[in-house]
Amino acid sequence: MSAKDTRLDDAIYERNYVYNFHFHLIWVTKYRNLAFTTPALVSDMKIILIRIAELNEITIEKMEVMPDHIHMLVRFKPKHAPTNIVKAFKGASARMFFEKHPEIKRQKFWGGIYGLIVIT
Repeated sequence: MSAKDTRLDDAIYERNYVYNFHFHLIWVTKYRNLAFTTPALVSDMKIILIRIAELNEITIEKMEVMPDHIHMLVRFKPKHAPTNIVKAFKGASARMFFEKHPEIKRQKFWGGIYGLIVIT
């Protein structure tokens, strides 16, 4: 029996490694303020997160944006450190969301303090 016959169905085979791991990330808005209260705001955040994933070679398997938190199940290559992936999502999503919706930044987050998303 050859090694090709024993391949795992769910594993991802790259040139130098084989992997199959998933990370469940949960982000909470600062002070659990309700930031994603309309379908348009939810859609904007989903678009931002998908764009960040594309730029960083991340696969989003499932995503749910709730009024005060976000759930994501992601998969990425082992060459990326999990902490860097979290930083990419956390920093870029807050920056991009606040650029598009400065009124939310002013109304809900102490007149503009960054930190929309905090990892728990």
